[in-house]
Amino acid sequence: MKEETRYIFSTGELTRKDHSIRFKHEKGNLYLPIKDTKELYCFEDITISTKLLNLFSKTGIILHFFDYYGHYSGTFYPREYLLSGNLTVKQSQTYLDMERRLHIAKAIVQGIASNMYTILYHYYRHGKTEIKPFLDWLKQDVPNLIASVQNIKQLLMVEGTIWSRFYQTFPIFLPEDFILYKRIRRPPDNPINALISFGNSLLYTKTLSQIYHTHLNPTISFLHEPGESRFSLCLDLCEVFKPVIVFKTIFECVNNRKLMVGRHFKKDLNYCILNEAGKKIFIQSFENRLNEVFQHPKLKRKVTYKQAIRLDAYKLIKFILEDKSFVPFELEGKM
Repeated sequence: MKEETRYIFSTGELTRKDHSIRFKHEKGNLYLPIKDTKELYCFEDITISTKLLNLFSKTGIILHFFDYYGHYSGTFYPREYLLSGNLTVKQSQTYLDMERRLHIAKAIVQGIASNMYTILYHYYRHGKTEIKPFLDWLKQDVPNLIASVQNIKQLLMVEGTIWSRFYQTFPIFLPEDFILYKRIRRPPDNPINALISFGNSLLYTKTLSQIYHTHLNPTISFLHEPGESRFSLCLDLCEVFKPVIVFKTIFECVNNRKLMVGRHFKKDLNYCILNEAGKKIFIQSFENRLNEVFQHPKLKRKVTYKQAIRLDAYKLIKFILEDKSFVPFELEGKM
């Protein structure tokens, strides 16, 4: 399999050398084939030439930047090669039509709940019976709560309650070092918040990369309000995949002791940030999860979870253009 995603953890300079990307750093030169590279992730200070950025624009290579603390800084997003004025107009009209917008937004929130249920049911089956009240609530009450809301603000309150109750289950199946008392985002205040923030940032960038290969406008969203300086449609489409990809990765890394507080978090920052070794372990597990395959029930072929993100984008296009019901990815039966 071609390694399409590359991660850079050292300070250095990116330039073009023939048909390769050359990364010059203190230990020498690293050459990355242009034709095999789709995404670059930079976790340290990088110098890059405009000539190379022009090449990235022509070849569709997406460049993501993170700061020293692992926080997402931004993305170099090549010029769009899949443009559709008709879809952009229809996408905007769908946002303005509250009934259609709510249909999409409600489907996303229901998808979050359904995928949480499947992820947590694994622990219930293995003896963590304390989870059952939350599972019953997800299955029996949440669909009615979602159906009853009349606007986006009410729906976001339901979504917030779902996530809050989800976090409250963590002490049941995670070690004490990784218990979440309160979700704190920027900056994270403990190891589990650090993992959630880092994982969510990675998923956001992966979703952006998948949307890039569709005709959708990434700034026009439905559950989240479109805003300045962000690709809000990424926030919409990645929501149902957070339990599937981000939290599945976190739970496996923590419970299998791949990540340990004393070894993989920065002591001088009160263990609130992953160190380089911790980032590499998490990223490897995250990529493994993204590239796991399952049998797609409609396509009748195997697809990866990363491909499933793009398939959700295509489903959204079909709803916008053809009014076909939008049902986002559900994990049940695919684990």
